[in-house]
Amino acid sequence: MKKVFLALLALVATVGTVSAQVEIGLKVSPAITSLRAESTTKNAFASDGSQLGFSGGLVVDYFFGENYAFSTGLELAGKGGTVRYTDYYNNGVGNGNPFQTSYKMSTQYLQVPLTVKLFTNEIAPATRLYFQVGGSLNVPIGTRINGSKFYTDPANGTENKAGDYVYFFDADALIAAGAEYTLGQSTKLFAGLGYHRGLVDIDHYFESKRGMSDVTIKNSSFGLDLGIKF
Repeated sequence: MKKVFLALLALVATVGTVSAQVEIGLKVSPAITSLRAESTTKNAFASDGSQLGFSGGLVVDYFFGENYAFSTGLELAGKGGTVRYTDYYNNGVGNGNPFQTSYKMSTQYLQVPLTVKLFTNEIAPATRLYFQVGGSLNVPIGTRINGSKFYTDPANGTENKAGDYVYFFDADALIAAGAEYTLGQSTKLFAGLGYHRGLVDIDHYFESKRGMSDVTIKNSSFGLDLGIKF
């Protein structure tokens, strides 16, 4: 019984130590998002505009040193933009009757950041800077094209779900920087700028189902990070 009691005390002490090394909070991130698009000159895919996106969710910083933390969490992130390209009637396979078209895509992702945060010492009372590098893994949970869940291909008149145009997985490289201000023993406010650069080609329609050559579409997002940790 004594051994069990001592073991429980050791476990409580360990949990307390680990808890002191973990900071949990919430953040919101308004952002400007766009789609980086390219292809061969026949279809000439290109970005044709950005849009306002918004993300937010849980932040978890696990400190493995006084100024170093592994930062992760779970976020809901809106991304997208407008893409223009040249298409051809008769399902896009002919060389005649070209026409210019575009579409606006908006996709909601569940996003899991996997990053490292590096903190400076205090540059002012209760204030220090942070730098964040790493990436994120993203899964789409909803897509709209031109505001609708369905989109009719203008070349062949076929209607498809907007989600059919997006690959089922995405990954970003992430870099961010900002400042953190301590309000009390455990409450902290932070603000910074972050850039997500998509690494995965999210096109799941034009190349595989329409047979267009070398179509690549990737996400980009530049936003303001605002949050609080408890």
